[in-house]
This record gives sequence, C-alpha cells and structure tokens, in this order.
Amino acid sequence: MKNNRHFEVIIIGGSYSGLAAGMALGRALRKVLIIDDAKPCNRQTPHSHNFLTRDGNTPGEIAALARQQVALYGTVEFLNDRASGGTKTENGFEIQTASGGTFTSGKLIFATGIKDIMPDIEGHAECWGISVLHCPYCHGYEVKNETTGILGNGEYGFEFSKLISNWTKELTLFTNGKSNLNAEQTAKLEKHGIKIVEKEIGRFEHTNGHIQNILFKDGTKSPVKAVYSRVPFIQHCPIPEMLGCELTEDGYLKTDPFHETAVKGVYACGDNATFMRTVANAVSTGTTTGMMANKALIEEAFFNRHKKIRPGSSYMNPGEQI
Repeated sequence: MKNNRHFEVIIIGGSYSGLAAGMALGRALRKVLIIDDAKPCNRQTPHSHNFLTRDGNTPGEIAALARQQVALYGTVEFLNDRASGGTKTENGFEIQTASGGTFTSGKLIFATGIKDIMPDIEGHAECWGISVLHCPYCHGYEVKNETTGILGNGEYGFEFSKLISNWTKELTLFTNGKSNLNAEQTAKLEKHGIKIVEKEIGRFEHTNGHIQNILFKDGTKSPVKAVYSRVPFIQHCPIPEMLGCELTEDGYLKTDPFHETAVKGVYACGDNATFMRTVANAVSTGTTTGMMANKALIEEAFFNRHKKIRPGSSYMNPGEQI
C-alpha cells in the first residue's frame, strides 16, 4: 500500500468493534482504512460465547469471517501494521505507522481495546482467558457447578462472589492476604456457603492454561477448576491521549452518546470506551460509531456544498484528494 494516501475515515484496530465500524462505513460508500497488527487481547481464549449465530466459535474464527465480509465492500482497505503516532492537521488527522507509513483522514475511529496488567502470580497470565476468567456471561456456563475461586478482596470480592454464586455453589473467595471485608459482608458470604481464604497465593498450578490448584506460600494448596479475576488495565493505544482525548475515572476513553471523544472528529468504540467487555457489545458500539462518523461526514459535506465561498478561499470536502 502506498503511503501518503487520504481516506475519509481511518479505523485503528481491526477486531470486532473496528470491523463492525468498517462494515457500517463500507455500506455507506466511505473510503476507509483499517489498521491492525493482528494481536487481539482475547487471542488466548479458546472459545467465544453469548454472541448470537457464533456461540462457541473461536475468537479467531469470528474475526476472520467478519474481515472476509467487510472486505467485500470495495471502499474498505486493510493494512497489517501498528499505528505508532498521530497528529491533528488542518483538514483532519495524520496517522503514522510502525513500518514508516503515513496516512491522512477526515475522521478517526479508535477500536484499540485495552491492555490487561497481570498480577505477580505465576501461572495467572498463562491461564488468562482459558481458566482464569473475567466474565461469567462470557464463560460462566462452561464452568457451571465446578469448584470455582474468585481472586479479590473488599467490596469487589463481596459483589463478585454474589454474582458468581448464580453459576456454582462450590465457591471460594481468595483474598490473597488479610480480608478487607467488613463483618456484615463476611457473615453474608458465610451464610451462603461461600468460603473465604486469606492465605497469600504463590502460584497457579495448571496444564496448558487449565488451572488445577492454587498453591499458597505456606505450601498448602486448594483445588479449583476456574478462577474469576479482575485485573487492572491501561489503554492499549496511547495515540488518543496524544491527540487530547480524555479518560474517565476508570481509565476508559470518554465519549458522548454518539461515541465521539473530547476531540472533534475522533471516535472510540469497543473495550477501550466501556466496561461491557463482550463481543456483542463491541460489535454494537462499532456499528453505531461507524454510522455516527458517516453522519458527521454527510453533515459537513452538505454544509460545505451550500456554503458561500469567499473569493480566494478554498475548501476540501472530507475524503477528497488534492
């Protein structure tokens, strides 16, 4: 692909949300570039669930089919690369890539997801997405009624224990040190048969990501088939903040109801802008974002075509090449 090309919209991130935005824009006849380096956060997850028509498929199968369908829209192009920088220009935005490419657009959509920060527990990262899980709606059915642990403490540990008790009664809250639950919370969990273990965790014993035991630093162990864990995260891509986009208190990109960030012309969708971390939600927000970006382009082009141009002035409709 030649550098220094102009597109109406550049989408950074080509997983579910980015592909959904690309499809909406392709169907709106927009000239689109999707930049993606093929490293989705769920690449270790063996199966995806709770997404109609694709329940149980691997994440890769869903993404491959989605890309195949988006590619049918001839105005959408793909670039296997990593966006490394971005700047605001007079007529839109410029994106630089790791391979040295430079591309411009009138609108930007970030579907870049988030980067999970694994705790310092041996085996946690290897089991992440396989048997160490983040969401019962995505994976809870597959481990229903199994011996299950929750890695957490305090308010989160209490609330998540309540939630997971819907899927199994063989449930233990591992606080990885002294419990921060108050007396009322402790009593509630005990009343419902949820055990609390305050031992410090040494490592997760597993085979190919399938956990078997939690090993404690005192040498004892606790057998489990699944563990729910909420880990901290950072934005996977720093470019939105470089451009001036704002973050919420929780670390997500702040957007308005139309999925536009604090920077006009820059949109965000999927996991980078919401805590609802599911394939279905990523597709939903991506589709809506593509529609909103297209509507903004229509409004701008309509206004420009009917705007009285002063002698000596010039303008370029979004998407036109000089």
